[in-house]
Amino acid sequence: MLSLPELHMRAALLRLVRAYFTRLGFLEVDTPVRQPVVIPERNIIPLQAGNWFLQASPELCMKRLLAAGCEKIFQLCPCFRDEERGRLHLEEFMMLEWYRNGADYSDLMEDCNGLLEYVAENFRAEFAEECRSFRTSSFYGEAAINLQGGGGRLSVAEAFDRYSPVSLRQALATEKFEEILVVNVEPHLGVDAPVFLYDYPKEQASLAKLKDDDPSVAERFELYVSGVELANGFSELTDACEQKRRFQDELNFLRGNNRRVTGMPERFIEALENLDKAAGVAFGVDRLFMLMLGKKSLDEAVSFAASDF
Repeated sequence: MLSLPELHMRAALLRLVRAYFTRLGFLEVDTPVRQPVVIPERNIIPLQAGNWFLQASPELCMKRLLAAGCEKIFQLCPCFRDEERGRLHLEEFMMLEWYRNGADYSDLMEDCNGLLEYVAENFRAEFAEECRSFRTSSFYGEAAINLQGGGGRLSVAEAFDRYSPVSLRQALATEKFEEILVVNVEPHLGVDAPVFLYDYPKEQASLAKLKDDDPSVAERFELYVSGVELANGFSELTDACEQKRRFQDELNFLRGNNRRVTGMPERFIEALENLDKAAGVAFGVDRLFMLMLGKKSLDEAVSFAASDF
């Protein structure tokens, strides 16, 4: 359980996040936490609540709001994923998501840079004394200086060439991509300053737009600080037919492996017909706060952990 000073600091972080997006003209929205259908994804197990499911992400509803005419929206909300428990994973966690109409993943990377810089400057000003006690390797230690220039960029192909024991092609062919990314690549990312890992293989981006000049990769990125993934964003796939085909592939995989299936999100597919160019990102607020405090696990960064009950 967080101490009283830490509760004040967490509240300040949420306040600063809201202030950053409000000053940029974003509309704060709220969407249902419990839904009849969720995104079919092989890497995520939905958490059942009666005959419906708790959201793993507000993505479906937020993109429907974009399709209905919203230009720039953001949301802070609880999300749920079954069987996720570890140093960097909780079954219930706080997610920040924002979406832009008429934007691509490069615009989102700039948003991320601006958010980190805004939070860093204002948080340090409000909690100067507390910040002096943080680990120098934490987010608000030595690395904070490098936020002014924004995060660097490293393509997935370059990262695998540099850090992986096998080629990117071999990792994909043997279905070892995620394992190698976590074990061999991630620990090297964002150690000295934030870095964007970008241009993911198309196999690793079921909701992202493929690059026009290289359809083997998708316009997707992840933001890393101190080896921890903070954000996952991409240029949205807005082709309804292609999106339905990709979802069907995921559903076929889930059924073939006796996994929990919620069905095809038909209303979302219909909404894509009204969406042209857009981009969105999911940002882990709990992970950011963990790094800010120099903590070792998410259990130490949330108001109540499972061990508190």
